[in-house]
Amino acid sequence: MMKRILFAFFLFLSLISCNSASKREEEIAKVNVDFKTIRFDKLFAEASPKQLPRLKEEFPYLFPEQFPDSVWIHKMKDTIQLEINREVEKKYPDFSESEDEFYALFQHIKFYFPDFEVPDVITVTSEVDYKNKTIYTGDYLFVSLDTYLGEDHKFYIGIVEYFKRNFTKDQIVPDAANSIAEKYVPRAKSRTFLANMIYYGKLLYLKDIWLPKLSNWRKIGYTKEQWQFAEANEEMIWRYFVDNELIFDTDSNLAPRFLYPAPFSKFYLSLDAETPDRLGQYIGWQMVKSYMGRNEVSIEQMLQADAETIFNNANYKPKK
Repeated sequence: MMKRILFAFFLFLSLISCNSASKREEEIAKVNVDFKTIRFDKLFAEASPKQLPRLKEEFPYLFPEQFPDSVWIHKMKDTIQLEINREVEKKYPDFSESEDEFYALFQHIKFYFPDFEVPDVITVTSEVDYKNKTIYTGDYLFVSLDTYLGEDHKFYIGIVEYFKRNFTKDQIVPDAANSIAEKYVPRAKSRTFLANMIYYGKLLYLKDIWLPKLSNWRKIGYTKEQWQFAEANEEMIWRYFVDNELIFDTDSNLAPRFLYPAPFSKFYLSLDAETPDRLGQYIGWQMVKSYMGRNEVSIEQMLQADAETIFNNANYKPKK
């Protein structure tokens, strides 16, 4: 009898939660956002040297003054740049699907952060600068389309696999969301492993509320299999961090082992090669979610809370 009562109670809570989320999404759908999508990559690819002055006048922020016109004219004629132009045009003759996704993203950000100034989205090419795939300046959001041509594209030969797996069209908006989130999440004030885990956890939590329909593995940039490994082994991962006294450790080597992109996480165990990278980010994310679920705090209060406050009040218990 008691089991039935508990089941009914949790079902009731679940229905209330779903109904609340549905109403919130209805409100978000009413948020109006106004922005332009500018295909600068196309404008530059189609321009002649005679049209350069007009481009510079219209987009001065894309033409640093220290570079003479000869640099841009050479770029217009460069064979590698011409090939990049062709491949980008082939992959992205139309950008409307991503534009719709950006609209929904900006609606969600504006709902949670009313002071958010919606940026114009400007597509560019960057000679495959994969460390700066999206750049958010406040006024503009730049997207380097030559870094989203598909993980098997010939341009990416020689780039390590753990970077290439996210060189895909469906990663554009999650990457953009991350670039914007970085403007809202204060950098960790402490050098502890915990502080850095929580920093990434806050970034991922913002992606949770800004991209609610997106799969969790895409939010963190995992494959589905990597996500399943993280979920299935969450307790083991957390136990390893605790047993090896890593939580409050300030060893700088912990970041490349568990927080930065890599072939895999480094537990120094025989199973390392089977693990996804950035498992410290995954744990930080679960901790922040637990904190928000168990405490009556605003998003802004969470963003400003230090790592120890979140850790002490999250009552985090990994999935078994």
